[in-house]
Amino acid sequence: MVVIQKLQEMEVDRGPDWLFIRLRPDTEHLDGVADRLWTLLNKHFIYRLVLEMDEVDFFPSLLMGQLVVLHKRVLQHGGALRLCGLSPQCAEALHICRLDHALPHFDNRADAVHGCTKTKPR
Repeated sequence: MVVIQKLQEMEVDRGPDWLFIRLRPDTEHLDGVADRLWTLLNKHFIYRLVLEMDEVDFFPSLLMGQLVVLHKRVLQHGGALRLCGLSPQCAEALHICRLDHALPHFDNRADAVHGCTKTKPR
């Protein structure tokens, strides 16, 4: 992965028509993360985003709320927001909150881009 930008411990990589961001909530300030991600999307004129969540051990409600806000903005611009690399615990938390359809999650970046082999909540 070629890192084109690092924003407060978010690694940002650009692919054809997609931005890939590795989110690290341990070191990232979660308050306002939707606005920071939206700024990146606008800067790159890309509204398709894959959030790589491999390093997320805990899915706090603040982060879920921020992702819902971002999801709504992205949809209004005809884009897509997808998650990949969720731990089973994080996937279950998303499912319990009934957000797994709004915030689809996949095993890896490639599956997220193609929208295939969606990971099932456990």
